[in-house]
Amino acid sequence: LSFPMDASIAATGTVNEGNTSTSLGLKGIPALAEEIQIARDLYILEYTGGKLHIPTISTSGAVALIAEAKKKGLDVTCSVAIHNLYHTDEVLHDFDTHFKVMPPLRTSKDREALRKGLRTGVIDMVTSDHIPIDIEEKRVEFDRAAYGSIGLESSFGTLNSIFGPDKTVDFLTSGHERFGLDSPVIKEGEPVSLSLFNPEGDYVITRESLESTSKNSMYIGRKAKGRVYGSVTGPQVFLKK
Repeated sequence: LSFPMDASIAATGTVNEGNTSTSLGLKGIPALAEEIQIARDLYILEYTGGKLHIPTISTSGAVALIAEAKKKGLDVTCSVAIHNLYHTDEVLHDFDTHFKVMPPLRTSKDREALRKGLRTGVIDMVTSDHIPIDIEEKRVEFDRAAYGSIGLESSFGTLNSIFGPDKTVDFLTSGHERFGLDSPVIKEGEPVSLSLFNPEGDYVITRESLESTSKNSMYIGRKAKGRVYGSVTGPQVFLKK
């Protein structure tokens, strides 16, 4: 696994380098910082063989590099964080630290490339990139705030609002084989493992609706479609309050 960021190029940047960073006076992280690291890793993979997973890509250039590597037959997979499929850096105009994540939110062009890459199989899986942060580390100046947003509880509703339920389930469960995890099966004599969800109905995510102790969610106030309301794990049933 290799995180796609060249720290020497990203330097002290905090958001995507572009029109938004310039207008807000925030130091930017260029797409180059991600893409040059990916290009390096793919060259090494091509030379040495083996397997490579690249977590949470965020740029259109990254999608193109990985697509080309797969055409060559290289054993490479990658993931994308759900918030990079949903938001762009235009949400930063209020300096809300809930939107400070790594890699940063990018442009609408990048977002569309990521969505297309996921639909076409260039991107193999999605991740919630769920990072709980203490309130003290978010309620500070943007430059000093910690990176990260929680997103586990909002994953299904957010993805479902973009891709629909069938694709959403596929994207959320497609990483098992790559990481050597057993996929749950429904079979007599086997422990059951089920998610309970309703794919229909819109709702707005609120601070009060979050079960997590940490409330650093960039989805608060956003509309989602459908929701998970419980799970069945072996003999136990868990229902959301």
